[in-house]
Amino acid sequence: MFDHNDVFVIFVLGGPGSGKGTQCANIKNDYGFVHLSAGDLLREEQQREGSEFKELIQTCIREGKIVPMEVTIALLEKSMQEAIDTDGKKRFLVDGFPRKMDQAIKFEKMVVESQFTLYFECSEETLVTRLLKRGESSGRIDDNIESIKKRFQTFKDTSFPVIEYYEEKSKVRKINAEQDRESVYIDVQKILDISLQRSDA
Repeated sequence: MFDHNDVFVIFVLGGPGSGKGTQCANIKNDYGFVHLSAGDLLREEQQREGSEFKELIQTCIREGKIVPMEVTIALLEKSMQEAIDTDGKKRFLVDGFPRKMDQAIKFEKMVVESQFTLYFECSEETLVTRLLKRGESSGRIDDNIESIKKRFQTFKDTSFPVIEYYEEKSKVRKINAEQDRESVYIDVQKILDISLQRSDA
């Protein structure tokens, strides 16, 4: 378990195609955060030779289901520990996680309590348009209309309760992700500047 006063974690949530990855890359460059994408960690793990989780992850991704949280939490914790040991970095963006209520509770109990959740709010219509466009060049098997609809439904069913839970604790910072990338990032910077000033104070 990491110390909440020492290790700074922001959960980053938003529907598939809401621009989380792009904004996390900006934050990483400008604020020195370590960007941990739950999806990327799982994709890397399924490619890793000898991974015990390989088949399980592949099946979940193909069917648009959520990978068992113990797997994701273990991969996140390992990556955080490596960043602390190797580079002394202690600020983390956890992108695309937690996707369910039990994941949120388990992560905060086993790893560290989050500072807040950055929520990129975007309509289904906008997300579908963006992902189909991305699918033309990304080569990702889940950028097709059926998978997109499934993923958005899964997000609505499982991630909204997480956002509501943190809203009750005043730990959600909403961003209007319908805007262009530059405008979205200006809103992100405002939130981060205030939060990091408080944590450094």
